[in-house]
Amino acid sequence: MYHLEFEKPVVELESKVLELQNMEKGGGVNLSDEITRIQEKAERILVQTYSKLTADQKVQVARHPNRPHFVDYTRRLIQDFTPLAGDRLFGEDNALMGGLGRFRGQSCVVIGQEKGADTTTRVKHNFGMSRPEGYRKAQRLMELATQFSLPIVTLVDTAGAFPGIEAEERGQSEAIAKSIESCLRATVPIVSVIIGEGGSGGAIAIATADRVMMLEHSIYSVISPEGCASILWRSAEFAKDAARALKLTAQDLKQLGIIDTIIEEPMGGAHRDADRTMDVVGDYIENALGELSKMDGPTLKIRRRQKYLEMGHTL
Repeated sequence: MYHLEFEKPVVELESKVLELQNMEKGGGVNLSDEITRIQEKAERILVQTYSKLTADQKVQVARHPNRPHFVDYTRRLIQDFTPLAGDRLFGEDNALMGGLGRFRGQSCVVIGQEKGADTTTRVKHNFGMSRPEGYRKAQRLMELATQFSLPIVTLVDTAGAFPGIEAEERGQSEAIAKSIESCLRATVPIVSVIIGEGGSGGAIAIATADRVMMLEHSIYSVISPEGCASILWRSAEFAKDAARALKLTAQDLKQLGIIDTIIEEPMGGAHRDADRTMDVVGDYIENALGELSKMDGPTLKIRRRQKYLEMGHTL
């Protein structure tokens, strides 16, 4: 497993435990007391480390390559998931995936970004950065959900929309704006979870939801810390300062009223226990859909629009 720099003290202790366990098995000596002592120390350091993560460290955790991705969530939580491809205008976008499936017995539309798990899949999915056709596919799926009265679940994990020239030529900003509009026009429940990075318009294009939830160590921001630093300080070296100033952590955003719920992660982050993380996310989605299903379409639409109109409003 890939390890972050600030996790090294814990990783070293865990490696020592593994070494002692192998010695115990091979040499027939009893090292259980020493193993227990080191395990307790590792657990104590892990708790201390993750209880006081800085904004910059949370950025690193949110980007951890071993965090569960969109395909992992659909595999574990969505039965009979059937991907739907293409925007019916230009082509297919592999960064933004979506389709039909059953979430705990309830039919729904699922949409989200997929970053990829290795070099091959990361290139295939363009590192989770969607082009205009991806957002137009999302619009198509949202309209499909409304037509058949299916709730929408979105899983956000993107550094942002693809910034290439060809994306701009095909109307990237218009596609994102239309996707946001599609969220606001939908007359079915929309639940969104930020499972990793929530970057700029690329994220909000599918996260303009009735309920917006964030995993404890995920991030959600108008721009990446590196991008912000390069603009304000003319150097990406100030990314740590930018991360702190951007107020991009789940805790900051909950306090500001941008998101509704923080979903607690296993100690040490989602990458240490992916299955448990996905099951807990599933529980939160189920509860949110249960509450929203009690409202009719027009009420959902009005409440959703009002929710976003009120953001940033000051007296």
